[in-house]
Amino acid sequence: MKSYKHQIQRFIKEQQLFTPADKILVALSGGADSVALLRVLIEGGYTCECAHCNFHLRGKESDRDEVFVRSLCQSLEIPLHVIHFDTKAYATEKHISIEMAARELRYEWFEKVRTEIGATVIAVAHHRDDNVETFLLNLIRGTGINGLKGIRPKNGCIVRPLLATSRAAILDYLAHLNQEYVTDSTNLQDEYLRNKIRLNLLPLMQSVNPSIAESIDEIAGRLAEVAAIYHRDRTSVLKQKVEKMGNHVQRISIQDITDDVAPLSLIHEWLSSKGFNATQIKDIYHCLKQEQSGKRFLSLEWELLRDREYLVLQPKDSIDETPELSIELIEITSDFHLPKDKHIACLDVDKVVHPLIIRKWQKGDKFIPFGMKGKKMISDYLTDRKFSLFEKERQYVVCSEDKIVWLINERIDERFKITNESKKALLLRVK
Repeated sequence: MKSYKHQIQRFIKEQQLFTPADKILVALSGGADSVALLRVLIEGGYTCECAHCNFHLRGKESDRDEVFVRSLCQSLEIPLHVIHFDTKAYATEKHISIEMAARELRYEWFEKVRTEIGATVIAVAHHRDDNVETFLLNLIRGTGINGLKGIRPKNGCIVRPLLATSRAAILDYLAHLNQEYVTDSTNLQDEYLRNKIRLNLLPLMQSVNPSIAESIDEIAGRLAEVAAIYHRDRTSVLKQKVEKMGNHVQRISIQDITDDVAPLSLIHEWLSSKGFNATQIKDIYHCLKQEQSGKRFLSLEWELLRDREYLVLQPKDSIDETPELSIELIEITSDFHLPKDKHIACLDVDKVVHPLIIRKWQKGDKFIPFGMKGKKMISDYLTDRKFSLFEKERQYVVCSEDKIVWLINERIDERFKITNESKKALLLRVK
């Protein structure tokens, strides 16, 4: 068993999971894997405390597991933290699966305990066979490169010291110690997809290639390196190409996407984290080849717009508050200079009828842009200025009676401009 313990110690050092000076919180279910993890860490001289969750999902078995864990930690003189969860109620409340509910509950609590006791890491007992099953599970469901890189040895404060060792080696180690453990009966049932892989698919694959587990584990490790290179490249390209437009609005040139060596992957990396699913991302990619502008795509929190030569992204709940104006009245003297800032409207006060009204522009609105003679539709003006649909929807105007005096932050109406006969100027600014 020295070789087994040496293999794990070497893996801990190679992956820099933790040091002998660190305190480790061990997630202890009472099953073979977690019991082996605790025993091998104790034998390695590490300072450990344990955490056990009773999810109350398997009736008497759940209580049996807790009794066993309490007895084991008492015999080993290891501090133990126990919590009880109403997992089914939590799953119903959150509208998620029982499996996801248990995962959320345990990891949130593990982190709470880790912080309270001053532990450096939380050690969980995933091993090489778990990694192989995860690889095949994701392959069957359909996944990108992230799903095929398998389980990682370290993810934040979560570490997996047994990831380089097999389930068979774990059982041999426990047998050598004469160490008991409990068995989760649901792991022996051909009920869930992971169990079908473990009990049916893997044995079939091993009959063709006895070393299939080792091969898949190596492939997952290589793909993890490929994924790291891929993400570094995609992140770098997106950082260069995505423009920040303010108010959390982003846009990227369609030309930049189509010129990229892997345009679909670029869209995926940009939008998948915003809640857009694989089908939507493919539809977005296909819409790039069409001339039609104005097509929208929605995720739970974001909205994407195909707008001329850009894809524009904004939060769905982005605040669109009616702007407030500051108003200043000034005398026009010989040293008066007309502001040349489009964010300031300078109007002849005698031509303005109060009160001024602020509203969003409407279909059919017209004004005479400063410097022009004829009327122009607001919609045409914004189109000529290459406003996106999102920007058009956020555009406001200031009105005097039935006339638009200012297309806010763009241009005033020619009829309200300052002339040589003007005596007082009304300055409007958006607060």
